[in-house]
Amino acid sequence: MNIQLNPLNEQQSGALTILSVGLNRDQLLWINGYFQGLLVSSGNTQSASTPIQAKNSKQLKILYGTHTGRSKTIAGKLAEKLASRGVEVQSVALDDYKTRQLSSESNLVFIVSTHGEGEPPAMAEDFYNYITGKRAPQLPILKYSVVALGDKSYKFFCKTGIDIDQALSKSGAKAILPILKLDVDYEDEAEAWINQFTSVFAEIPATPTSENPIAINAPKSEQYSRKNPFKATVIDKVKITGRDSDKEVYHVELSLEGSGISYEPGDSVGILANNPPLLVDAILKQTSLSGDEPVTLKEDTISLREALSDRLEITVLTRDVIQEYYEKTGNQKLQEIIENDGQLDKYLYGHDVLDLLEEFPFKLMAQDFACILRSFPPRLYSISSSQSAVGDEVHVTVATVRYSYKGRERAGACSTYLADRIDIDSQVSVFIEKNPAFKLPENEETPVILVGAGTGVAPYRAFLQHREASNQKGKTWLFFGERRFHSDFLYQLEWQKLLKDGYLEKIDVAFSRDQEEKVYVQHRLLENQKEIFEWLDNGANIYLCGDMKQMARDVQKTLLRIFENEGGMSEEKALEYLKTLKKEKRFQTDVY
Repeated sequence: MNIQLNPLNEQQSGALTILSVGLNRDQLLWINGYFQGLLVSSGNTQSASTPIQAKNSKQLKILYGTHTGRSKTIAGKLAEKLASRGVEVQSVALDDYKTRQLSSESNLVFIVSTHGEGEPPAMAEDFYNYITGKRAPQLPILKYSVVALGDKSYKFFCKTGIDIDQALSKSGAKAILPILKLDVDYEDEAEAWINQFTSVFAEIPATPTSENPIAINAPKSEQYSRKNPFKATVIDKVKITGRDSDKEVYHVELSLEGSGISYEPGDSVGILANNPPLLVDAILKQTSLSGDEPVTLKEDTISLREALSDRLEITVLTRDVIQEYYEKTGNQKLQEIIENDGQLDKYLYGHDVLDLLEEFPFKLMAQDFACILRSFPPRLYSISSSQSAVGDEVHVTVATVRYSYKGRERAGACSTYLADRIDIDSQVSVFIEKNPAFKLPENEETPVILVGAGTGVAPYRAFLQHREASNQKGKTWLFFGERRFHSDFLYQLEWQKLLKDGYLEKIDVAFSRDQEEKVYVQHRLLENQKEIFEWLDNGANIYLCGDMKQMARDVQKTLLRIFENEGGMSEEKALEYLKTLKKEKRFQTDVY
């Protein structure tokens, strides 16, 4: 087979040259993978100019909706597996998918997370409303499967995926496999499902097609993950709230030297902690178990004490744990709580496993007790550093959780692990969790408005470090809120230096307890509403990071009010404008 040095025509060569100018390494790697996928799919026995003939082929489209990137990762792994079996597969974000295509689809997989209390992630919102609404089409030829991601500590576990699955079934589509519902400790189940789905899909008859092969858009797996974390050495740990503060916030710096780990501003670091030792001791005392009893968890046999310390969730209760405990105990009072949503929500808030054992005592064998409990999930923290500024380090900003309830002192598992149980030169198990939904604009000239309260300012430290390292000065406006100026102004000196050097153009702060009337970041936004709207009207991106239940909702309500006041919009138009900002990724949130 003869292949000419440049088989492209003049127009193709010009387009390729224009495309390749200014691409970074990651973009070049992606494009390389794209064309590799096309080449593999087309076979290597034809010349580039030979048309692809019609053939019997299997095609499948994977649609994912994600807030943190996990659904995209699973989509990528499924795509790779299917491609290795000769399937023509495409992985598409739900906000890039045209819903009008749905009626003509034959094979789809939906991989979608649930955000907060039953809400779809921003990129899945339009599709979710479409498929669960009155405009959903009949889909008699569609074969599909749904993978739903969620967190059992929330009431509406996997609601987005469940609703999509039910809507598809109602529309006449046929499930290839039943819906898979994944908790935060999902890797093993996801991998098993990928293998099962690939085997089942391989048995489905191929459909004739003459279309060009579809490329795989599949992210590569990282070397280190929650299943294979990196042991990072603590190189610094500093309390950054003052002695008069009623908060306890630490800045922790971890070394990634030798790992090859890379991350971007906006990503999160996952930390595998251990549980408070005093709580472990109290639970063993309450159960009259020594802790030396062997228990088996996912084929590993370890002592009960080790399981309670490192492998099982004991500081937080979930509905499943209470249900499992009830099924073991048969306690009628516990049944009454389970059957009443209001009582159950109230009981879940602030209670831990020791509360359950004390208030509803029952003698359990060590293995039975271990099987009731949820696996101890990693805790995710927004990264507060830019790798372009700190090199082989990753920084986190952690607010320590401590409170008293029912006469007993309580502690957050990971926050007190970092505050109390690790020190400089300790090793911490970590991995990086990508967050594609919280990123600086690709165009560095784009103005940005950063809104954060408390440790919600962490990713903005990363953003501004990145801009400083890139010598990118310009319109950057930070709104920061906390309780008191003198004790709670996190990273104050850094913000002042960035202001002086021109990397931060404006900063507005709100300290709620420094005056009789409480002032929050949303009040500062409203005070500057005219200029904020001008920035947005001129193409600025706005970011929001912090508490989901109160602060984030208040800020969004304030933004809607600004759009009405300054944009002359009706309530409906303001909502539409906010939705457009989200769709265009000009309004990004990282809330918890």
